[in-house]
Amino acid sequence: MREFDYRRADDVATAVALLDADPDARFLGGGTNLVDLMKNGVETPARLVDVRSLPLDRIETDDDGAVRIGATVTNSDLAAHPLIRDRYPALTQAVLAGASGQLRNMATVGGNLLQRTRCGYFTDITRPCNKRAPGSGCSALEGEHHNHAILGASEHCVAVHPSDMGVALTAFDAVVSWRTADGAGEAPLTDFYLPVGDTPQRETVLPPGALITHVTLPPAHVAARSRYRKVRERASYAFAIGSVAAALDVSGGVVRDARLALGAVASRPWRARLAERILVGAPATAEYFAAAADAELAAARPLPHNGYKVTLQRNLVVAVLTELAEETSR
Repeated sequence: MREFDYRRADDVATAVALLDADPDARFLGGGTNLVDLMKNGVETPARLVDVRSLPLDRIETDDDGAVRIGATVTNSDLAAHPLIRDRYPALTQAVLAGASGQLRNMATVGGNLLQRTRCGYFTDITRPCNKRAPGSGCSALEGEHHNHAILGASEHCVAVHPSDMGVALTAFDAVVSWRTADGAGEAPLTDFYLPVGDTPQRETVLPPGALITHVTLPPAHVAARSRYRKVRERASYAFAIGSVAAALDVSGGVVRDARLALGAVASRPWRARLAERILVGAPATAEYFAAAADAELAAARPLPHNGYKVTLQRNLVVAVLTELAEETSR
């Protein structure tokens, strides 16, 4: 591991100024991803700016009813918060599915959204990887890719985003806010992650030196009846091979509102907007749920060893929506 300078920031302005003064610096939250990448030689910052002491560790309600989540709120505190459990249960479920208890106690909301892919070729500095070394090639295309992308990938990168939390936040129209030395900025989470295209090393719209300050969840009645379902290769802590965050509002057997996002299928949490449009106004039946899933997944371009994900995601969508519809009718 490269030697590095360590600084602790007590306010946002100081944190941003420290990074602005050194482009080779990185913000340090819980360190559950960054430190691992430093050990592997993937990340080699000259300075770490510790942001855990910043006053960004609260969950509050804005005047309009939106829920504002500070960037240094831990995953454990987010999952346990009454506002989140009551209004956005799928988010609580996603966080609890995302890691071990020890990791949730350390990991932060801002860091979770910025975690890097767990593709083995990205974390192995001896192998070509366009995300790590642009122009070197994508080893996964001809190598091990059973858990790689089926949607939105390109010839330059087929890695998937690992966040469970991000899938639920995407389904509920979360907005990410940040600060730089030049001022504040924000973007909906659906626009926060960039399409992989031919620049897989550029993952978000964050400008250089930006510090995520909070995430805002707008009021959404439908979110109170929501669910997150994750499939993984072992029962203990593991990254998803497929996941769904869904919310459903049904009246008289007809879908009035629906939210749907898929995980472990693309380089970013995948908002299933086509499926949502098909669902709204349709009968709340497994037949229509399957039709919506099929329409969304028609764009899938699986690799030789991950075609199973198309069927897996279809079945997940149908199962979760059916369960939500049955709960609504009780």
